[in-house]
Amino acid sequence: MSTLSIVDSHVHLWNPAQLRYSWLDGLPALNRAFLPMDFGTASANSNVGKIIFVECGCEPAQSLAEVDWISNSAKTEPRLRGVIAHADLEKGESVRPDLEKLAANPLVKGVRRNLQGERDLNFCLQPEFVAGVKLLAEFGFTFDLCIRHDQLQSAAELVRRVPKTNFVLDHFGKPDVRGKKTEPWAADLKTLAALPNVVCKISGLATEADWNHWQSADLKFYFDWTVQSFGFDRVLFGGDWPVATLAASYERWLETVGELFSFATEAERAKLFQINAERIYRV
Repeated sequence: MSTLSIVDSHVHLWNPAQLRYSWLDGLPALNRAFLPMDFGTASANSNVGKIIFVECGCEPAQSLAEVDWISNSAKTEPRLRGVIAHADLEKGESVRPDLEKLAANPLVKGVRRNLQGERDLNFCLQPEFVAGVKLLAEFGFTFDLCIRHDQLQSAAELVRRVPKTNFVLDHFGKPDVRGKKTEPWAADLKTLAALPNVVCKISGLATEADWNHWQSADLKFYFDWTVQSFGFDRVLFGGDWPVATLAASYERWLETVGELFSFATEAERAKLFQINAERIYRV
């Protein structure tokens, strides 16, 4: 793996002194600035050549300011090649002006409207939301699906209804690793993976396990099932830094992914760690 130039498809950066992230209030370990230089330190022993920034849950009214902030940061961090921005897709056609603004920035490759906090399992199937997701295809934007495992069925229906938009499932669809549960996550993931316009990030799983005591063996089933379901052409590595540091250092997560996919061929590892992300996010 040391010869691969890794593309990290899921990196967060934020500065609470500049933008408001209310969800950080309950996570003191994360409630400070995490800047490109900090990521550089955390990933110093890893051969990361490109990174994709993913929106960080600031106040929705500040989401365009977040894109401006990270775009300025890219001027001093040449590895930052893509941005997945927030947009209020539930506005339907009315979100078009926001998408036009995002499209004017060549760094923006896609949108994530985080769904994991929605109590209504069918939130993403509301007509206006579906209409907003359909608009993304006009701009060549992907849609990152950040959902809980109990939202996988409705997410699959969304993907089915919007065949022209390409979807990226974050964090394996967040299975209950801590509770050692595999169903209905496994069946629902397979249903989602049967749809051609969705891929899956190999990211964010340690934080779904016991933060302080997890071992790679706890994650093995979820890794194996995901790659069986999606295949090596539709999985991509993500570090989920710094959120992942609640459970693992950057280096440990990278080592864990390498260990659990040690059976993969050199060509398959190149797809997982580099080629797929470059294709999907056009970087």
